[in-house]
Amino acid sequence: MKELEKMINGMLYKASDQELVKLRQKARLLCEDFNKTSVLEEEKRRQVLNQLFGKIEGNILIEPPFHCDYGFNIFVGKNLEVNFNCTILDVAEVHIGDHCLIAPNVGIYTATHPTDVNLRKEGLELGKPITIGNNCWIGGHAVINPGVTLGNNVIVASGAVVTKSVPDNSIVAGVPAKIIRKL
Repeated sequence: MKELEKMINGMLYKASDQELVKLRQKARLLCEDFNKTSVLEEEKRRQVLNQLFGKIEGNILIEPPFHCDYGFNIFVGKNLEVNFNCTILDVAEVHIGDHCLIAPNVGIYTATHPTDVNLRKEGLELGKPITIGNNCWIGGHAVINPGVTLGNNVIVASGAVVTKSVPDNSIVAGVPAKIIRKL
């Protein structure tokens, strides 16, 4: 099985594989193009994002700079707004629902590493998918960790580190994030 197939299937894989290196380079070049655009170049931004992402269902606004690993594993719904300096490590799929707001400096990380030190020494890593439901609002400097699902209408407080899935209609805060209120 190729390393790309292992990566997509959530298995341990070697990120140093040349096919994966080339795919990351392609994404980085597209991110560079996107990040160099002027605020007046909305159409160019849209074209670059269409080349980069796996699927875009509707209007999206992403403020540069934006960074991702591969891009093709990012699937977004309608009316997404992403503020400055978002990083998505998309070694596994990232699904973002409709009408979501992502504040500045948010990290969405599907990439993780084995706890076994010998596997890490071999350069092995893996990814766990992230799903963000509809109508979510993720506050500035928040981190969404591998394998997390945010239900619909979830609010993630600024600075929160989300390590576990969050049910619909919840507000989470803290490190690690915990439910502080139901909506």
